[in-house]
Amino acid sequence: MKIELKFIVKAAIIASIYTALTILLLPISYGPIQVRVSEALTVLPYFTPAAIPGLFVGCLIANIAGGLGWMDIIFGSLATLIAAFLTYLVPKSRKLLVPLPAVIVNGLIVGWVVSTVYTENTLPMAVTMLTVAGGQAISCYGLGYPLLKLFEKYKIIKREE
Repeated sequence: MKIELKFIVKAAIIASIYTALTILLLPISYGPIQVRVSEALTVLPYFTPAAIPGLFVGCLIANIAGGLGWMDIIFGSLATLIAAFLTYLVPKSRKLLVPLPAVIVNGLIVGWVVSTVYTENTLPMAVTMLTVAGGQAISCYGLGYPLLKLFEKYKIIKREE
């Protein structure tokens, strides 16, 4: 399997934008109630498979910088990888579902991590999962879906078939 330079460059650009947005908006990017604006980029695997490693690496670096520890670095980053792959699989005819994998996967996995790291013995895990999923919904549907529509309308990025 030959990986093209164009693929690596796309992945690197996505990773750097994700990392920069997350760190720039640090106060709202981490914690039991979070709206990680960079998660709007999770619609990008719908357009290109290069977004899968790009989002994973960006999230990994952001989670290392975030200071929540090894659980967030490992499981939070894996959640983004899983969600990105599932987003890539969303059929062209089901655009409204594109943000959904990031909302569900991160709600469950990151909600568990945040519950363990932040709110142990203070909030039920289910509540933390719901708050993380709510923040994800804001980022992914409130920002990401309009971004997807904008990209399509102005042909900024085309879906790779």
